[in-house]
Amino acid sequence: MSEEIIRNLGPLAALAGTWQGDQGVDISRIKSRETETKFREKIVFEPLGPVNNGPQKLFGLRYSMTAWRLGEDDAFHEELGYWLWDGDRKQVLRCFMVPRGVLINAGGDAEADSKSFHLEASVGSETYGIMSNQYLDETYKTRKYVLDVSIHDDGSFSYKEDTQLWIPVNEAIFHHTDQNTLTKI
Repeated sequence: MSEEIIRNLGPLAALAGTWQGDQGVDISRIKSRETETKFREKIVFEPLGPVNNGPQKLFGLRYSMTAWRLGEDDAFHEELGYWLWDGDRKQVLRCFMVPRGVLINAGGDAEADSKSFHLEASVGSETYGIMSNQYLDETYKTRKYVLDVSIHDDGSFSYKEDTQLWIPVNEAIFHHTDQNTLTKI
C-alpha cells in the first residue's frame, strides 16, 4: 500500500483494508411486509489514486461488499464501487452499483481528519444522484439515499444507511435501512 496514497485519503484513510462485522440489521420489504434481517458482512477497501480529472485530483478506495443472513452460506446482497476523497473541495464521494440495477453517486462535506461524515444522493440530481433499471423505477423507485459513517477510536467503524423507496402501490415512501459495526481483519 503506497504511503502517498494513504496520506492523501483524508477521512477515508482509516478504512483501507478488509473489514467484517456480524451485528448487521437490515429493514426491508419482502413480499409486501416490513422484514428485519440480521446479517454479517465483509468489506474490502483497496487504496487507489491519484485519479486526475484535469486539475481535480481524487484519491480513493476501490471497494466490494458482500452480506449474508446470519446462519446462511449464500450471500443476499453485494455492492461494487468506489469511495473517493476530493481534498480540494473537502468532499467524500461514494459511487456504487447494486446488482439489482441501481447506481448511486452520493457525496457530502468532510474535513481531512473527520471521524464521521454524512453522504446523500437524490433521484434527478445531476451531481449526487440515483439511477435505477426500468422495473425498479416503476415499482420500487429509489428517491433518496442517506449514509452516515463513524470511525471509532477502538479501530472499528459503523454505518447507518437509509434508502428511501417510493412504492406506487402504497403511494408511500418506505425506509429500507441497514446498519452495522465492522472491525478490521
